[in-house]
Amino acid sequence: MADLDERGMAATVEAIRSRGGEALAVRADVSDLAQVQALADRAFGAFGRVHILCNNAGVAVWGGLESATHRDWQWVLGVNLWGVIHGLQAFLPRMIAQGEGGHILNTASMAGLVASQGLGVYNTSKYAVVGLSETLAKDLRPYGIGVSVLCPMGVATQIRASERNRPPALRNEAPGGAEPVDLMGRTLAPETVAAMAIAAIRENRLYVITHEEGLEPLRRRYQRLEQAVLSEKT
Repeated sequence: MADLDERGMAATVEAIRSRGGEALAVRADVSDLAQVQALADRAFGAFGRVHILCNNAGVAVWGGLESATHRDWQWVLGVNLWGVIHGLQAFLPRMIAQGEGGHILNTASMAGLVASQGLGVYNTSKYAVVGLSETLAKDLRPYGIGVSVLCPMGVATQIRASERNRPPALRNEAPGGAEPVDLMGRTLAPETVAAMAIAAIRENRLYVITHEEGLEPLRRRYQRLEQAVLSEKT
């Protein structure tokens, strides 16, 4: 596992080891390719093989796109999109070379399928991860490597406090005043979402939609798309 939160990683490692598992924790900023490549070196060195890659790191900023700063864009895209790309660049060639199949899980969001006002920078990053994952699933089929894209709504994580890990060089000179967007629907426990993700990997399902509450916004989106196509014929 990789994170900037070394204390949190240590607690997770201890929980895994207490249940008889093995774990390796490496401090890494996923927006930096060299650090992700070093993570891959450590992982392959420790375990010999990697069969499942989870690109899960994520951060968020709040507020309208008209007020987004260049540093907001750099930070969020660096983690949410480039973090996924770097994970693929560092791990995927070796996974293919193993010739043993495998699976990649990319964490996007319902915000990668349905846009929300006040979440534009985050939306942009997550829409990109969805498109990347959909294409990746087709590209990796010949290698026996499956792809899933996780699109949750509310999950009880610390993403609303992600500013705590924002690099000093990417912090805004003036603090932003926007409040976090209130998400519709339930807030699920991480363990619940993890179980859904594991099931999707085992069943080789592309989309992992965690909340039934997302169904109606998805319907409305695709109804608008359908209506746009039909309107061109009239």
